[in-house]
Order: sequence, then structure tokens, then C-alpha cells
Amino acid sequence: MFSGIDEVDWASLRHACGSARDVPGWLRGLASADAAERQTALDGMFGTVHHEGNVYDSTLACVPFLFSLAAREAVPERGCIVELLVSIGAESGDARARDAVRADGEVFVSLLGDPDPGVRRAAAGAVARFVDDPARVIGLLRRRIPVERDGRVLLALTEAVGAFVRRYPARAAAVDLLAALSAPPHDPGLRLAALGQLALGAPGRLPADLVPTAVRLLRERSARRPRVPDRSANDTLVGRLRRLRPSDEEGARLLRTLHTALGDRTGERTALLAGQLASPDPVDRGNAVWMAAALFRGWRARFAGPVALVGAQLGAEEEWLRDAAVSVLSELFGLAAPAADDLHALVASRPDLWTHRWERGTPTVGGALKALTRSGDPRAVPVLAQILAGPVVPGGLGDEIAHLGPAAAPLAPALRHRLGRIRLDSPAADTLATPLLAALRAIGDTDAVPEVLRLLSGAPDGLGARDRVAGQAVGTLDALGAAARAAPALRALLHTRHAAAAAGALWSADGDAQAVLPVLVRELRQGEPGGRRLAARQLARMGPAARAALPELRRAAASGQAGLRTVAASALWHVGRDPDPVLPVLRAAWSESPGTRGPVARCLAAMGPAAEPLRDLVTAELVAPRRHTARAGGHGGRAIPEDEALLSACEEVLAGLS
Repeated sequence: MFSGIDEVDWASLRHACGSARDVPGWLRGLASADAAERQTALDGMFGTVHHEGNVYDSTLACVPFLFSLAAREAVPERGCIVELLVSIGAESGDARARDAVRADGEVFVSLLGDPDPGVRRAAAGAVARFVDDPARVIGLLRRRIPVERDGRVLLALTEAVGAFVRRYPARAAAVDLLAALSAPPHDPGLRLAALGQLALGAPGRLPADLVPTAVRLLRERSARRPRVPDRSANDTLVGRLRRLRPSDEEGARLLRTLHTALGDRTGERTALLAGQLASPDPVDRGNAVWMAAALFRGWRARFAGPVALVGAQLGAEEEWLRDAAVSVLSELFGLAAPAADDLHALVASRPDLWTHRWERGTPTVGGALKALTRSGDPRAVPVLAQILAGPVVPGGLGDEIAHLGPAAAPLAPALRHRLGRIRLDSPAADTLATPLLAALRAIGDTDAVPEVLRLLSGAPDGLGARDRVAGQAVGTLDALGAAARAAPALRALLHTRHAAAAAGALWSADGDAQAVLPVLVRELRQGEPGGRRLAARQLARMGPAARAALPELRRAAASGQAGLRTVAASALWHVGRDPDPVLPVLRAAWSESPGTRGPVARCLAAMGPAAEPLRDLVTAELVAPRRHTARAGGHGGRAIPEDEALLSACEEVLAGLS
């Protein structure tokens, strides 16, 4: 197995953590009789030699030895070794690695009939990927399927046929085989797998009644699936965790494959989810909840039906299922409205869920209450009032209240009281004050001005720990129309990092362009990135009064990151009213950085008919099935509301062009 291993100069080779001198030990460890030693060796191989799919010179040097290990029946757990070889050759995208694995593809052929089902399962996909004679490959798979008795290996063989179809789409025999596997008398799980592979590689061969068929097969499969052992049968830690959140990863993979293959066919996907979410099996419904989350995050469609069905899971007996539904609904913001009644029922019946207490740190708002509040439902207000009256305010509570806007007005006195109790010398002053300020801004509570002014008392030298919240305090005073009452403190901030915020507030207070324009130009030219963007936004507010800043705005719109270019171009329009230097910048930012599309669309809406040359961007966005936030992995927990806001802004643009 290890002939020639000591002749390799491993110390001169590299892996993710540096020198590969430790690789021979891991290779030998893969053949160990000790399970812990094998696991350590496998962790080393995946964690360094093939870390995150990367291929190094040491990875290539390992390939012959991995094949020797895979071919030796005496080596335990060879399926993991075959999976490692497949990952190196197929998933890394490295041509050298692919060729190195393909060169020994005959080993995979010999493993199709191995006594170890784990080896057979891994070898199936390897044969489809690395053996180059297509007629031979489909023959091998066709002959193996009728004699295979292990259900998991049969699924792997079906997936291998699907991989073959995608590799050789013109091979009708392989498509026919998949179609046969999707029909009776095969096991429902195998039929589901075949439907998923047909959807990926030959959608024209799918049955017309795909969704009802898939739902029926899922239920038939679930009826045959072994139940999770009860406490009396398994009282280990793992057993208890499984009871808290039982899983069926195989079933989840089958349905995920089908959802992935359907892609932008959101009508069929929502119908499929409806069937999954109505399943009598809670494990199927739990899997469906997470698939619904992926659909909601990634695609645009009418989701009221599936959202309501996710909300129905809040009444499930299974705590893990309820928690999954809460987690998904809390990301939907306004789109969670169809589930609001279920959310309110859960919040009303379970005060223990209003906050979430961690082993360390400040409590946070409970998921169900957070989802209800983010949906804009005013029924959250009485519960929020009770929490505000308690001894400890959960972290970020004010940020959640802000989603209610003016509907949260009854909470204003309590918010002001909390803000007034913050110790000005506390290191946590900004953490405590910022969410409260956000809520008071959203409510528009002008009675909060004294408490906000207190945060700026003695500025700038006396800010101390409050320095980090000063910008938020200034913005709140500005939003409440109370900047004039803080003019001395604002002027004192004009030479601090809060200069752009203070200058904008002073402009609102007295409209003195001569006082604030030099400050904003200076910040736009040499401030921190966040300060430069804020300075551009403040100049946009000034409109034509900021014409002296046009040269600096043109420079900012022509260089720097897309975010700065976008806000600078928007300011160019508001200040100079000339679309010619603005539209090319906005078009480039739209394509280059999807995260700028919201600000770009808002600028186009403000431009009215002058935005006509960019109509094509807006109309294309409104018919695109994919969320713009899904293109670069999303924007965290706000991906959905950001995309919904973009769609609203695009509709406003078109209304202004008509």
C-alpha cells in the first residue's frame, strides 16, 4: 500500500497549513485498526491536504497511495477514502487533480461490487465521473442496479446515472434508465431520487403530474421509514438530541435535489412545499420548513400560501419543529404577515418565549415575538410594553420595535425612560442607546429630544464612552426636527469623526451652507469610508445649495468602491441636476455590485423622466425570478426585506417614467 511513500520529499511539499511532512503519518493512519486514529487521519486529509476543496502539490502526491488504500479490502472504512478521491478529482475543479484521479478510474470499476456497501456507494458516482467509455459506464450501472440490495447504494447508483446524463446528455439509454427507475415497482425513495435526477438532467422526461407524484412518494417513503427510538430504547446524549430534533437527511437530500432542479419554476416548488408542509410526518414537515427558507431567500414569487403553512407549524407538538418555523419566519419581515395569527397565538400563550436567555450575556428578543414585530403587526405592542417594564431590556429590542414605526407610539414613554437611565460614563452606553434611538426615530417621538440631547452634553471632550453613539444621537435629533436645539453641541462635533452627521443636522437647523459645505467637502475628500458616504448623502440633501461640491462629487463618483460611487452619483443628480455624469455610474454599479441596486433605484425614482436611459435595468429586475441579494450569498438576515424594497423602488421608477 505504501510502496515508495518514503521516497517522496514530503517536507518540500505544501498543504493548507504549510509543510506536508505530516502527510505520510496520516496516510498510514487511514489504514489503522484503531477507529480514532483513522478519524484523526481523515480529518488531517480533509482539513489540510484537501482543505475546503483546494488542491496542493501534496494532494496530488497522495492520490496513488489513496488508490492503493481504497483497493485493499483489509482497510476499514474505505468508503471515506473513495469519497476523498472523488472530492479531489471532481469537486476541486483542478484539471491536474481530475486527470490524476481519472488515470486510475479502473479501480472504481472494481469497487462497484465490493463487499462493503459504503465503498460501493462512493464508487458509483466515481465510475460515472472518471471512467471515460460512456457505453461501458452505463452498462456497468445498468447491470449493477438489479443486483444491488442496499437501499443507500441504490440511491447512489441512481445519482450516478443522473451524473452520467449530465456528462453525456445525448445518451438516451441513460435517460431511459432514469425514467424506468422513477416508475413502479421501485421503492418510493428510489423513485424520488430518479425524479430529482431527471429534473436535473432531462426535465423533458418528467411526468406531467410531477408534484402530486413526488408528494405521494414522499409520504409512502415516510410511512416505511423506521421511527426514532424512544427514551426507553436510547437514553444516550445523542439519542436525546435526536429526539429534540430528529432528522432524515436522506429524505431531505432527495427533496432538495428536486427543488434545486426546478430552479425558477417557483409555482411547482411552492406546490411541492405545500405538499411537504401538509405531511402527517413531522420530520418531513421540518425538512420542508428549511427548504421553504431557501426558496424565500433566493426567489421571488407569491409566497402567502407556503408562509401560512410554515406558520401552521408553530402549533406543532414538536418543539424543534416550532423553533425551525420561528427561525424562518423571523427572516421574512413583512412577508411573514400570512403567519401573523399563528405567531400571535404562540406569543400570547407562551410568555416564557418572549425573551431568550443565554448562558452568558444579555437576553435577546424571542424568535416568535421578533417575527411578529418585524411583520409590522401592532399586536406585538402590549407584549413589548411588558418587557420594557421589566428589570432587563433584551439586547436589540429597540431595533425590533423600529419595524413597527408609528404603531409603536404607545411604547415611547418607556423607551424615553430607558434612554434617560443610561449612565453616560458606561462603556456600554452605545450598545444600550443605539437600539432605543432607532425605535424613537421610527416612532417620530419629539418628546424624546431632552433624553437624546443628554447624550451629547459636553461634546466633544465630554463624550467619553458615548463617542460611539454620538452619530446616532445626531441623526435622531435631525430626524425629529430638533437639530436647532443642539446647535452648540453640533458645531463642536464638526472636527470629530461625526462631522458629516453634525454638518447635515446643522444644515437642517439653519440652512447655512457656508458653515457646513467646507466640512462636508473635507469629509468627502479625506474621511473614513463610512464618513465619505455619509458626506455625499448630506450633500444630496442640500441640493443646488451644494454646487461648490460638484468637482469633489465627480471625483468620488469616478473612483473608489461601488457603494461610494453610487451615493456620490446620486448626490451629483440632486445637486447638479445633470443626468449625463450620473447615469453611466449608476449603470456600472448596478451590474458590478448588486448590493447597490437599492440606492441606485431610489436615485432613479428621484430623477423621474431623466432616468429613462436606465429603464431596461429596472424592467429586467422586475421580471427576474431571482432575488438580487441571492447572487452574492445574501445580505445576512435582511436579504429578503432589502430585495422587497428594491422591487418597490423599481416600481416607483417606472411610475415616474410613464
